[in-house]
Amino acid sequence: MASSLTKDSAATDGKTFFGHPSGLAYLFMTEMWERYSFYGMRALLVLFLATNVADGGLGMRAATAVAIYSVYNAMVYLLALPGGWLGDRVWGARKAVAVAGVVIMTGHFLLAVPSSVSFFIGLALIAAGSGVLKANISTMVGQLYTDKNDPRRDGGFTIFYMGINLGSFVAPLTIGYVGQEINWHLGFAMAGVGMALGLAFYFFGFRHLNPVSNQVPSPLSAAEKSSVLKKGLIWLGVAVAAFAVIGLAGIFTINYALWPLTVLGLLVPAWALLRIKRDRDLSTAERSRMSAYVWFFAAAAIFWAIYDQTGSTLALFAKVHTQNVLFGFDFPESWFQSLNPLFVMALAPLFAWLWVALHRRGKQLSTLAKFSFALVMIGLSFGVMMMAQGAAGDGKVSPMWLVSVYFIQTVGELCLSPVGLSLTTKLAPQKYGSQMMGVFFLAVTAGDSTIALLQLCGVPTDTQGWFASQAALAVLVGIAIYWYRRKVQPLMGGVH
Repeated sequence: MASSLTKDSAATDGKTFFGHPSGLAYLFMTEMWERYSFYGMRALLVLFLATNVADGGLGMRAATAVAIYSVYNAMVYLLALPGGWLGDRVWGARKAVAVAGVVIMTGHFLLAVPSSVSFFIGLALIAAGSGVLKANISTMVGQLYTDKNDPRRDGGFTIFYMGINLGSFVAPLTIGYVGQEINWHLGFAMAGVGMALGLAFYFFGFRHLNPVSNQVPSPLSAAEKSSVLKKGLIWLGVAVAAFAVIGLAGIFTINYALWPLTVLGLLVPAWALLRIKRDRDLSTAERSRMSAYVWFFAAAAIFWAIYDQTGSTLALFAKVHTQNVLFGFDFPESWFQSLNPLFVMALAPLFAWLWVALHRRGKQLSTLAKFSFALVMIGLSFGVMMMAQGAAGDGKVSPMWLVSVYFIQTVGELCLSPVGLSLTTKLAPQKYGSQMMGVFFLAVTAGDSTIALLQLCGVPTDTQGWFASQAALAVLVGIAIYWYRRKVQPLMGGVH
């Protein structure tokens, strides 16, 4: 008898989840608990790294903590590319998510061990597992809708995105509180328990998924497997040897790891896009769609470069320059990171309804228009941060400044992230189904790596100039994309 990881099952059983295929409910719960573990740990990461050793942290400089956070986040999304490759060529999406969940859970429990060595090994495992899971679970959501132009599709991804944000909302409130107020490592252990719950829901929901998620779209031949294994061992050997030499010389610092990873995070996205676009096996229509996709990728990279600073520069702003008292109630700084998912849960149903309603009335907004608006909004949010930084000076400002920033960013996010996930499944060449989802996440890698590079170069992130320059860039790019929409739309080959 085939194992539960490999046997096919019915994609649907006649039941629906808010009008969508029933499999969406199980993927929703899996992603909710995985994001609970991920964002709970992330809410603590920079604060833990920058907290004095006497208070249980690692005692790093704020700049180093921000760089580590940015590089770690970049690696999570960078590893979505090989994660998609594993889904396409080795395991299939369904098995890939199962393996990834176990790896993530192990990584979180390693963070719970009070040792700096186990801590960084745990970070590496979480990054590796998260990359594999993200690329493949989103692909399975897309596979629930057989028609690429199904009007429910964007709404389905928005509902799925609500699962992400439900976990993200509860995580800082629980894991953040326990980590900051009771014990850092107990907070990290809670993240491991969250991932275990996500795996339980995933295994129970197998029979509701599309059977195609169990297939390997383009399996490796025996010769290809041998070649991949040899190349992997060679590169691993080179990396180990290089760091061994540095370590034996007694000159190793965290920058020796951060710099190569940062450069890698900038080069790999460009290489991945170019490699797929130049594949001779692609049809003319697929090549054209890839040309259009470059525009969306660049827009997303700028967006995420700003947005992902919620856990780094904005977290430190909350700690140093923001009052953590509201209506007489004290709360830990990590709780600010629950604002964005709270706003997403409040607004996501409205946006899901809006996209379908506009489609029914023949007034559907193009994806280019949505992306353009998202960039303007994320730029506006940093315009507000520029004013907040000026108002703070050497003191502290009202928490309502950060509340307004997170609200503006959420409006932009709902016009870009779930829509971008859906768009990627529609523009992806058939040969690169899961890998293209990994390419979309590489936009986060490119954005975070840019921030890490600036931090490693010593650019101050606590000035009005820091926020103003990024605000202006985002708004200008958003306007430019809207102006050129009529040149990009024909390249999309009928996809809206």
